[in-house]
Amino acid sequence: MNIGVPREIKNHEYRVGLTPDSVKSYVQRGHHVAIETQAGVGSGHSDEEYRKAGAQIASGPEEIWTGADMIIKVKEPLESEYQYFREGLILFTYLHLAANKPLTQALMDSGVTAIAYETIELPDGRLPCLTPMSEIAGRLSIQEGAKYLEKSFGGRGILLGGVPGVHRGSVTILGGGTVGTNACKIAVGIGANVTILDINPRRLAYLDDIFGSSITTLYATEANIHQAAADADILVGAVLIPGKAAPKLITRDIIQTMRPGAVLVDVAVDQGGCAQTSRPTTHDDPIFIVDNVVHYCVANMPGAVAYTSTQALTSVTLPYGLSLADHGVAQSVSRKPDLALGLNIYQGECVNQAVAQSLDLPWKEL
Repeated sequence: MNIGVPREIKNHEYRVGLTPDSVKSYVQRGHHVAIETQAGVGSGHSDEEYRKAGAQIASGPEEIWTGADMIIKVKEPLESEYQYFREGLILFTYLHLAANKPLTQALMDSGVTAIAYETIELPDGRLPCLTPMSEIAGRLSIQEGAKYLEKSFGGRGILLGGVPGVHRGSVTILGGGTVGTNACKIAVGIGANVTILDINPRRLAYLDDIFGSSITTLYATEANIHQAAADADILVGAVLIPGKAAPKLITRDIIQTMRPGAVLVDVAVDQGGCAQTSRPTTHDDPIFIVDNVVHYCVANMPGAVAYTSTQALTSVTLPYGLSLADHGVAQSVSRKPDLALGLNIYQGECVNQAVAQSLDLPWKEL
């Protein structure tokens, strides 16, 4: 199979779909890999490294897209890339279609087979290709939130860990999954007062066992969300329903009760955001202010730490990509039920029920 890896064009997206070591794995199995020139530079990999691994270096995106049977990316295609869609092409990347109807429609109209990293799901409910990026985004949420608490960015001027004789900052985390747990680790490590909310009592019990008296765990009732948000210097939105748009649990009324200069970090913004006031931002222009609350809503947070993110991502996507290259889509999804759940668009139809429901589209059972 001909594998194409284009350079990412999303704002400040430095990750790349394959590392040189990943390329070697494809080449050793008899596949042809083409990498767009400079695609790996932001992640610390030169064109020469890819050549030594057996890849062909292509001069531009058109050469990559038109010559490939399967495109391996990191982020969803942008509108300027829709022109390269064609029937029979396999697209393997993060898609987040529940928050992007134009891309979904373009994929359906063109006949592209689209497989989303974020909806590949194991029998126990784990999301193997989303987990490493969620871990990174969770840890970054506190790092970035602490920065934008600084007065020069419009924040409250709070040092999260405090100093002797002064109150520490308060962090509220809505959602106790992978993002929330990793945000909790960093916030506790800094020395902040941490409250984490979830609807799953077993998850809350697990977090209580892990962190003990370092955190406060609360059921995510409407009243508790209101109170915990009002007390927060940083509010992290870490809510995920695989494949679906994020529920708007943080209403405008809640935002209005928050302290002036508090920071909202909406990690769910690539799935539409879990706050009514959220909208996607970029690393160039990461924040905006609504009702005196600083909103950090960058949709590709892990792109800021591209080397770490690329290494973590490619290690989990590689087995699935190799299966697709070796056996094709039909056999691969038959062999791997988890990969079947990653299939979002097939033969012009939406075959992921959660995506279809979120976008009010017909769903066709695979």
